[in-house]
Amino acid sequence: MNRYPLWKNILVVVVLALGLLFTLPNFFGEAPAVQISSVKATIKVDAKTQERAVAALAAAAIAYDGILVDSNSIRVRLRDGDSQLRAKDALEKAFNPDPADASYSIALNLLSGSPQWLTSLHALPMYLGLDLRGGVHFLLQVDMKSALTKRLDATAADLRTLLRDKNLRHAGISREGASVVIRFRDAETRDKARALLGDSQPDLALTDSQDGADFKLGGTLKPSAEKRIQDYALKQNITTLHNRINELGVAEPVIQQQGADRIVVQLPGVQDTAKAKDILGRTASLEVRMVDDENSANAAVMDQAAHGQPPLGTDYYVERGGRGLLVRKQVVLTGDRLTDAQAGFDNQTHEPAVHLTLDAAGARIFKDVTRESVGKRMAILLIEKGRGEVVTAPVIRSEIGGGRVQISGRMSTTESSDVALLLRAGSLAAPMDIIEERTIGPSLGAENIEKGFHSTLWGFAAIAVFMSLYYLLFGFISVVALTCNVLLLFALLSLLQATLTLPGIAAIALTLGMAIDANVLINERIREELRIGESPQAAIRAGYERAWATILDSNVTTLIAGIALLIFGSGPIRGFAVVHVLGILTSLFSAVVVSRALVNFIYGSRRRVDKLSIGQVWKPGVEAKAG
Repeated sequence: MNRYPLWKNILVVVVLALGLLFTLPNFFGEAPAVQISSVKATIKVDAKTQERAVAALAAAAIAYDGILVDSNSIRVRLRDGDSQLRAKDALEKAFNPDPADASYSIALNLLSGSPQWLTSLHALPMYLGLDLRGGVHFLLQVDMKSALTKRLDATAADLRTLLRDKNLRHAGISREGASVVIRFRDAETRDKARALLGDSQPDLALTDSQDGADFKLGGTLKPSAEKRIQDYALKQNITTLHNRINELGVAEPVIQQQGADRIVVQLPGVQDTAKAKDILGRTASLEVRMVDDENSANAAVMDQAAHGQPPLGTDYYVERGGRGLLVRKQVVLTGDRLTDAQAGFDNQTHEPAVHLTLDAAGARIFKDVTRESVGKRMAILLIEKGRGEVVTAPVIRSEIGGGRVQISGRMSTTESSDVALLLRAGSLAAPMDIIEERTIGPSLGAENIEKGFHSTLWGFAAIAVFMSLYYLLFGFISVVALTCNVLLLFALLSLLQATLTLPGIAAIALTLGMAIDANVLINERIREELRIGESPQAAIRAGYERAWATILDSNVTTLIAGIALLIFGSGPIRGFAVVHVLGILTSLFSAVVVSRALVNFIYGSRRRVDKLSIGQVWKPGVEAKAG
């Protein structure tokens, strides 16, 4: 008898039910929406922001179908495009009364049109790539020479400070091309400086030379240091771009490294190329200034400052929580002296903290300032487009030396990560140029979807007709298993929130062919067992068991190739590989487990089976048992 145990039948039913549940959101399409997100570190999107949005829409008499709230934004789903544009205007007026000093980004967006009960179960549609949804594509070239030059200039400043602190006289320090050159009046001083720099500057390769009466000491960056600087510049630029693109409200942006010095940026759903280029090319800088504690504690002075009349020598800012703050104009440090910022915890209080690393010159300046300002507040500001915002303003508890700085107090783990990100990625580590730019319209994306859908549909229909005619009932069972395979593949793509691209649709078509190939092997093996005289029940059992090894071998070898594409590929190749690998896993389950469950359901409960509906079985000299 061919029967599955009860637990295996239940497993098949549960898996198919979950597959249907997570596939459903893809059939409801997308609805127009407006996204609200903060563009300032001091302003968070929270429940109060949601209440303001609801009030603004109610005042404008605009109906909406729902509000989706996450940690970074609020998205309002509207009923049509006209309501979307009206809602954007109403929210823009409510949240940004002064357009020149916007606190929020109000962006047009698209949301899944699936019902709320599906969304509450975290059943979301898969994302569509640039080639299916339309949008903009940029290829950015990072100027690595500028990153190295910037580092050499900072190193030259560090060397001046170091030699002055050690009382080693020099005749000048300058950057000449890709090296830093220090001139001395005598060889003895040069040798002392060489010994000192050998210990304190491990990234420099030092060489001696002489130019007339000058004894020169040259320093060039070691290859390992150059690679580390370039990798850091690329990583920081990618992080900065991620931080900026949030303002566009792009659901699934693609920002990834291409080669050693290029970054690919794909923004599905964005059609305003000018706005995208403006955001990508923005520059920001970090500044450290002292807080004017005396005037900040004076309510009358703060009231005047809030109305545009701050005391002489100060600027008025708003820190986290909405409190006003007066900051002195004098800049103590700039972001050029910050080499790293990481979120962590205070070693003593175990509170969330941000750990900063400064270069040698920055460490010296910071040590001097903190020694003279114990008990006072120091503000760290992010300056962009001439406007600044206070990221954090901690109290200086003691002198801080060694270039390691810790910021802690009144921060959650999420806030410490956000502050570290802002400090680390407030500005680009190296300039970038847009060397390639493409705009794909939504109509072209819709055409790609239609063509991909039709090609897959007609391929599926051709397979279904052939299998049903050639293998009869077993062919129909194979088609049902193939349908389950597509269902499970779409469910996995949706569950993993993967991005479907045009190559991904090609991978779906390939998956159909590979999945039906497994059923062909099984059906032919059952026919072969019938030819040699096995009973129908024995032929079914032997057919599945003996075809399994071949199916497994062929799929594993293909899976290895798919994983290789996934690991080493990029862009469209990765999109193809993701669908390809998932398709292999779902085809193994559907072609073997699901089809066997259906065959067992039809034939397994019968005590006697005279023939199988599996097409003509050629058996010379003997009447066929299958028809």
